[in-house]
Amino acid sequence: MQSDDIPALFASLQIPQNHTNVGLSNLLSSNSQIKSLFLHKRLPDAGWSDVQIQRLLLELSVLDTNCEETVQCRFSGANTTSSSGFAHRWTGAGEREGRIYSNLVSQRHYGLGHGIGRSGDVMEAQPKAVGSSALLRLTLRLALDAVRRGAGLNGNVAKGEARNGPAAFGTLLPVCTGMSMSLVLSGLRDRARSMDAAAACNSDQPEQERNIVLWSRIDQKSCFKAILSAGLKCVVLPTKKNPHTDEVSTDLDALQEALDIHGNSVLAVLTTTSCFCPRVPDEVDKVAKLILQWNDGKPGAGVSHVINHAYGLQCQSTNKLLNRACTIGRVDAIICSTDKNFLVPVGGSLILSPNSKVIDSISKNYPGRASASPMVDLFITLLSMGLNGYKAVLEERIRLVHLFRKSLDRVASVFGERVLNCPRNTISFGITLDNLTKLDNRDNVDLLTSHATPTAAGTDDDAVKKQQQQLNSQITKFGSMLFTRCISGTRVVPCSSTKTISGHSFQGFGSSNDNYPNAYMTAACAVGMCEEEMNEFFVRLEKAWMDYRSKVEKNARRII
Repeated sequence: MQSDDIPALFASLQIPQNHTNVGLSNLLSSNSQIKSLFLHKRLPDAGWSDVQIQRLLLELSVLDTNCEETVQCRFSGANTTSSSGFAHRWTGAGEREGRIYSNLVSQRHYGLGHGIGRSGDVMEAQPKAVGSSALLRLTLRLALDAVRRGAGLNGNVAKGEARNGPAAFGTLLPVCTGMSMSLVLSGLRDRARSMDAAAACNSDQPEQERNIVLWSRIDQKSCFKAILSAGLKCVVLPTKKNPHTDEVSTDLDALQEALDIHGNSVLAVLTTTSCFCPRVPDEVDKVAKLILQWNDGKPGAGVSHVINHAYGLQCQSTNKLLNRACTIGRVDAIICSTDKNFLVPVGGSLILSPNSKVIDSISKNYPGRASASPMVDLFITLLSMGLNGYKAVLEERIRLVHLFRKSLDRVASVFGERVLNCPRNTISFGITLDNLTKLDNRDNVDLLTSHATPTAAGTDDDAVKKQQQQLNSQITKFGSMLFTRCISGTRVVPCSSTKTISGHSFQGFGSSNDNYPNAYMTAACAVGMCEEEMNEFFVRLEKAWMDYRSKVEKNARRII
């Protein structure tokens, strides 16, 4: 219904003109908001109401074909047929026509059943789904606006100037961070092949396959698996422990050595900026500069730099680090999770880059169409937040960080532990659990201490390993106790545990370091946490710790 037609149509129903004018003003105001959104492609300062968002989604849905009715209704005979026997405007004779059986599913997706993209490009518009295509493009622009004006990443420039910075260009992928990492690496490999082939034609040097990723170790299974899933070889770079703090971080010397060894076989270096304590963000600015210098004068694509920024958008200092990295060195792609940064269900990623050609190669690498569901979730959430709402959740997290650290210090002192000193990680915090094991295994700890240096006696070494396993078992029991008391998200990391992933063994898994000296647990002060939730967490943590002590003392009395 056109707004110009409403006065006459309502007058025919004998509705007073002044009443119609009041209602019409609401409609015109809503239309003005939608028009402004499409013209400026920026987050509104204030968030929209649910009704406004639903109205826009339904209008976009109408623009897609074959969205009038669910298949269930057709089979049940609920539809009213026309004289020709079929009541709908569109008839679909393809294998994919956006048909949805369940009415509940159709309502959940606002009738948007065609997905996004086409077989050649996840960002490409499709003729049967102009509404879904518009929603995808608009969601990307809103997300880029959020990370530029909200999170503080560079990329928003004046008209006519060249774009630069980490958020200059971007694409949205309807898969989680790990799968997005595989797609990013695959896209970079395809781009490198074409660039290296062109360089080889203009020189006497043979073309060399780039099939190695240098990965600065971070003990998250998905990162390692993502490299292997892309059909690439992973060289795990060791980390180093800071001698003055508890931090575990980038080993730039190991990176330089690996580049010297593997040379032009290296496709990319993969670094991380969001991680569990005691791991701190990689020094991505120094890595970016090192890669730029390494590539200097070499033909072809050179070594790329991919940054896993999974939930790092909520940290201002890390975002500044990315801005600097793109200014002084090479950065090709930055992978951000939508669920951790924008408080939506798991299933989407935002890929950022200062290079539009990199984004094109990643978008074109996605096979087939993609689910629109993660994009709809993100679109709704961004409009609901508005710029002010997004900034508010970021600022609230910053306010809580100081209270979180203070409460963690208090709990640590009560139980004779200490908070890990990792000042460069302001999201994840750690607290030692060394006295937790001593409380239950004094004899075992004495044995471990006396055998700190390996001996030639194999039996002694075996005994030490067995006792270490027993100590680690006590640590993991404490972690289970936290979960049964409805505390989620904490990680309990024992000493010297080994994890094998796809044939590769990681010593000291969890701490991202072979020889980390402490057992510890981590807890995160992440975006979306409120002060009441934080306070309740510490109440439950302290009670769980006291319950653990009570159980240990009770067991000790039974043995006596």
